[in-house]
Amino acid sequence: MSERNLVAEGKQYHIACGKGDVGRYVFLPGDPGRVPKIAKYFDHAEKVAENREYVVYTGYLDGVKVSACSTGIGAPSAAIAMEELIEIGADTFIRVGKSGALQKELIPGSLVISTGAVRDDGTSPYYLPVEYPAVAHLDVVNALIHASKRLNMPHTFGIIQSKSAFYTEIRPETFPMVDEIVARWNAYQKAGVLVSEMEAAVLFTIADIKKVRAGCLVQVSDNQFAGEHLGKEISMDDAIKTGIEAVKIMIQQDIANK
Repeated sequence: MSERNLVAEGKQYHIACGKGDVGRYVFLPGDPGRVPKIAKYFDHAEKVAENREYVVYTGYLDGVKVSACSTGIGAPSAAIAMEELIEIGADTFIRVGKSGALQKELIPGSLVISTGAVRDDGTSPYYLPVEYPAVAHLDVVNALIHASKRLNMPHTFGIIQSKSAFYTEIRPETFPMVDEIVARWNAYQKAGVLVSEMEAAVLFTIADIKKVRAGCLVQVSDNQFAGEHLGKEISMDDAIKTGIEAVKIMIQQDIANK
């Protein structure tokens, strides 16, 4: 079905969903293949849409409708997904993804909860000046920390970095601006930035503008600063289980606060 026909049928242009198709709580993995892995923890999960890089499943947690929607790689497609999801009623988001460590002590498989993100992406400046901070919502951060403790998942929390260029980190020596690239990474390391990924900053920025809640939980997939390079596939099970538990915690808190 063409995007034009989707709009005529009351569906969003890119994610191909309309009102009632998704819950207010939405998981945002980048990889479309990760959506069914998240949805297997839902009750009565169903695929409700698939268009471009966006795969959407909806089901229930503790009797409340929830969804998972892939965003593809990077800030532009993540921003589109979030804006369209908000338009059809979603208001609480958790990005569940992978990341590259900037601190040597973060081994592959480690869980990192973002309290905020360096806005090194190219999309969020279209929403607000770069001086505006990209901060995760406290409800989501607290729920993720609580969930990690409840499940006995080793974790850390703090500032992460959202970038737009993947391979400048992986092999900076192959690019003309190598000195500037390396200096930037060194600065982030010394400042204690934990990991690098590609979506969180724009999600936090849009969430603030739209008055919704967003957080981010990533699992370290490699640590080139400690000699752990890309190659070995890292299971996302710990991050997914923690995200599921965090949403259950928020559901109960939201019910209690009504």
